[in-house]
Amino acid sequence: MSRISVPTTAPLPSSLRVNPSSTTVTKILSRLSRASLISVALDWLDEDNLSLATPYLRPDQDDDEEEDDGDFYPPASSPEELREEYLSLQNRKGSKRDVLDRITTGDWRHGVSLYQLAIADLQYLYDHPTSQKWSAYNIVPLKAPTEDDDGEVQPLEADKTSLTIPRFHPSLFLKSLQAQILPDIKAHYNLDRHKTLPLLILRIFVIDSPYNTPLSLSSNGNMDTGSKTILIAFPDGSPNIFISKPTSTGPAGASESKSLRALLVEGIPKALSLPRQRVTLQSTSLTTRNLEGLLDRRGATRGNAAGGGWSIYADEKVKESPLSTVLPSPPLSHAAEEEEQGNGDKKRRERPTVEERVNKRAKLVAQARFGDTARVGDGKGVERVDLVMEDPFEIGGDDADRMDIEGEDDGEEAFRPNVRLTFHGSHVFAGIRQLVECGVIDGEKMPGWMTGEEGVTIGAVRNGRIRGHKGSGL
Repeated sequence: MSRISVPTTAPLPSSLRVNPSSTTVTKILSRLSRASLISVALDWLDEDNLSLATPYLRPDQDDDEEEDDGDFYPPASSPEELREEYLSLQNRKGSKRDVLDRITTGDWRHGVSLYQLAIADLQYLYDHPTSQKWSAYNIVPLKAPTEDDDGEVQPLEADKTSLTIPRFHPSLFLKSLQAQILPDIKAHYNLDRHKTLPLLILRIFVIDSPYNTPLSLSSNGNMDTGSKTILIAFPDGSPNIFISKPTSTGPAGASESKSLRALLVEGIPKALSLPRQRVTLQSTSLTTRNLEGLLDRRGATRGNAAGGGWSIYADEKVKESPLSTVLPSPPLSHAAEEEEQGNGDKKRRERPTVEERVNKRAKLVAQARFGDTARVGDGKGVERVDLVMEDPFEIGGDDADRMDIEGEDDGEEAFRPNVRLTFHGSHVFAGIRQLVECGVIDGEKMPGWMTGEEGVTIGAVRNGRIRGHKGSGL
């Protein structure tokens, strides 16, 4: 009698096995290096993970070894023996194809579980930190509903002044999030602690099927053509979350990826909410592939509210304050004094040229505008900044103070050309800082958003400021 698959609201179990010849399995494993493949296999064989990643073993050690004739990868008799085999592979040279074939056609020929795929997928993220494109969202509590003078209940509004961070319990959160998933799709969840950064990563693997059985992963190509993966990062002690761009193994359209992200943006606050303590997600207009840089700007450190020149106050060891009555030491003054003292033993000191004074002045201005941020090699750069300029321009006028006027008394509207700016590079703001130090950009007249102190990568500039954000400006 054949088995019958019944639709269910339960998620995909971690022990559910996938055919090793599947396109999804091949894609996830083949992009790992040889060293990473061996490391992942050893993680699978760990005692804590063995129940969800059981390898194919010899049924009985007393069986005739003739059964292994023709088997290029004879099965091991125990997990300990197989672990020793992979440890020996670390100590000798070889190709990645040999390790991949041993996994798919040998030691896990009977199938790779969803838990194993999750570990391998996250290992690729650790090996290539910029492989995902992340967007930061702020968790904002909602105000209690109020009534107006007519007795009508006002809609819920975000309480931006609240500093309350909702409590996060992984098991309860996943249970609540599963209730928000549509019934015609199934998801597998895996939580993992980042190896180097203070955050928790949730991997969600989605297939287009109402069933959670092995047949649902193989029938109609659900695994290879209709599966999508999305990552959610929860920084420690921060009212922000980071959501990655969904990836697909098949030819999924952009509309499907956007709908999946929209579903999560709507479902995550419901899963985090408690009775009488509802929250919502608000976009921070910050998108980047650098997870470390995202954590620096939206994590639990003091740097998330002190960008650009204000970064000198983000260091807890620095006792200087902008409210202090004693003026702090000017930037680079100590370095200049040491340089003068080092040259004091010279009988005759050459006077600096005009070019040297200009270069020194430009470096002082760059240090004042950028502070300790935007340095090449700091690992906190953003690779793209998109802006729309909404400043009005007057034609034939000499009064600069009329730049922000929408129109004159005669009904004429200000000229607003459609100008869009895109800065692209490995570290956008570090590149702008170098241009200031070289004198290409006037650091004294440069608007504050060019220093990165606004903490956004997408926005509209009006009158020299990012619309909707505080900061310096022209």
